[in-house]
Amino acid sequence: MNTELFIEALAAKGISLSPQQLDQYEKYFTLLVEWNEKMNLTAITDKPEVYLKHFYDSISAAFYFDFTKPLHICDVGAGAGFPSLPIKIAFPELRVTIVDSLNKRIGFLEHLTKELGLENVQLIHDRAETFGQKKEHRESYDVVTARAVARLSVLSELCMPLVKVGGTFIAMKGASAEEELEVGKKAISILGGKLHQSFSFTLPQEDSERNLLIIHKEKATPKKYPRKPGTPNKTPIE
Repeated sequence: MNTELFIEALAAKGISLSPQQLDQYEKYFTLLVEWNEKMNLTAITDKPEVYLKHFYDSISAAFYFDFTKPLHICDVGAGAGFPSLPIKIAFPELRVTIVDSLNKRIGFLEHLTKELGLENVQLIHDRAETFGQKKEHRESYDVVTARAVARLSVLSELCMPLVKVGGTFIAMKGASAEEELEVGKKAISILGGKLHQSFSFTLPQEDSERNLLIIHKEKATPKKYPRKPGTPNKTPIE
């Protein structure tokens, strides 16, 4: 996906980008490739692929959820900043908190947000399991996002405790979403959530399947969740 197609595809979804925003995506790509030589951020470094599989794919959440409101988003395990930072560039009014367990990645994100001039972005080095038990973060976010972090039964335990009651957890998934949802339904319910909507679509040009699960937080998450680091992955709620 070249820049022109990127602009057209987003415009078709009602998202128009200013020259400044396009410049930010361009800088994002350059810094991603530059830093990727020093540390493992992504296996995708070809420009058209980055624009399609990282930028466009991240922003696709906005085709099904309204990010134009003044929301505070938490992105769990964002890695190189996906999906929250491409969304933040497109919707600059958003407040974003990123939590990632690897300090080197946080270092990259600190440099990136500074170079891109992004405001209201908080970057935290922590495990999602310990982060979700901290009073100042627990049940305090309007939206929590995660993209390709873990299977849904595990991911729900990492994300749902951070969502405020009445808020939304957006899980961005590939082709296995239906199967993961079947296994993860119990976990979502125990953690206070309920599947509100799910959307299936294909990425343009390469037709790979993507799924977006929009889960509403209906009641508070029991205090025991998330459990200690590593436990959700070893013994998921199923």
